[in-house]
Amino acid sequence: MEKYKEIERSIIKKFRKEIWSKFIKAIRKYKLINDGDKIMVCISGSKSSYLMAKCIQELKRHSVINFDVYYVVINPGYSDYNLELILDNAMILNVPVKVLNSDIFDVLGDIDKNACHLCIKMQREFLYNKANELGCNKIAIAHHFNDVIEISSLSIFYGSKATTMMSKHHNVELIRPLCLVKEDSIISWCKYNNLNFINFSCYFTERCRLYEMSSERNEIKKLLKELKMVNDDVEYNIFKAVDNINCDFVKETKINEKYVDLTINKKNQV
Repeated sequence: MEKYKEIERSIIKKFRKEIWSKFIKAIRKYKLINDGDKIMVCISGSKSSYLMAKCIQELKRHSVINFDVYYVVINPGYSDYNLELILDNAMILNVPVKVLNSDIFDVLGDIDKNACHLCIKMQREFLYNKANELGCNKIAIAHHFNDVIEISSLSIFYGSKATTMMSKHHNVELIRPLCLVKEDSIISWCKYNNLNFINFSCYFTERCRLYEMSSERNEIKKLLKELKMVNDDVEYNIFKAVDNINCDFVKETKINEKYVDLTINKKNQV
């Protein structure tokens, strides 16, 4: 049996409870994929992005849902070594990828302050533009359970805003099919299949590790780790908070780039 078939089988069989079932649950719970969808699946080269690609491949192969998929590698300026490893993994996993190059890392240069937040913002805008060019109405990104928690916390502490599970921009919907899958399960899947992915999908994180500096993302990881020592449910609680925001406690929100005073809307509903 070819290796990619063994890898596919492991998702459905060996890791059915930890990965496949949670992937399907997210698809159904949040209605992420529907008939007629055209989805741009974004692959950074990380373990989670390739797992997401394989899960979506399996869904398309076996599901009655009729949708189209475009598998793309967003290259913000990876080193030659990392880009080669990304493409090698695409061949091993039998994922037909197209590389979309950008100069995001060059533009950011040596910025240290708010680097993570700026990078996320620039990559997100790049994704929306490319999705529109391809005629896609949805973008699939590989944020897993822990990513959702960390990025939501990052937005609050460094971006001065609270982001929720879903977002739309330029008529393109951002979906996270792995949002219920924990990072530990993804790591176990990689080890079981002897897969090797790029260690640092982020230039700034890579630089911080090499020169023993700190990044905003690493600071969030440390904070959550410390909080979990006090409250074991802290990660689950943060996830539920961004998944189900209670608007009764929110004064205003931003909808279609305009701020809406929710207190007025509540009065009108009375």
